Amino acid sequence: MLLADTNVLVYAANRGMPEHARCRALLDGWRAAPTPWCLTWGILYEFLRVVTHRRVFARPWTAAEGWRFVEALLASPSLHILSETSRHAALVLQTMADVPLLSGNLLHDAHTAVLMREHGIRTIYTRDTDFHRFPFLEVIDPLRA
Repeated sequence: MLLADTNVLVYAANRGMPEHARCRALLDGWRAAPTPWCLTWGILYEFLRVVTHRRVFARPWTAAEGWRFVEALLASPSLHILSETSRHAALVLQTMADVPLLSGNLLHDAHTAVLMREHGIRTIYTRDTDFHRFPFLEVIDPLRA
């Protein structure tokens, strides 16, 4: 199983971005395949935050446009949305011990990493190099995959 990070969704959604074709092909492949793939609600909300942000895009999407994209993802029968289990707090502590100096924006990534660890998912497709700090993850750059 794999998890797709926010940036992959943003690139896949925006035709004008140079990363679009590759990320859209990956996303369409995951959606069509019977093999499970994953997202988190945090990633979906972050996607909505980015695509509707006026400082990020000259023509940002409306929240409704962003939500239509999210609904299309949620319709994928092989998609799993990861959520916290009773093991979450213990794995947060373990991750804090494994990755010293967690702070600031890295804590959002840590939440994603902990959810992956919790569900036994090692592979994340992302352009965010901060995920290399989590030794239990295999980070794949979608543009080099």
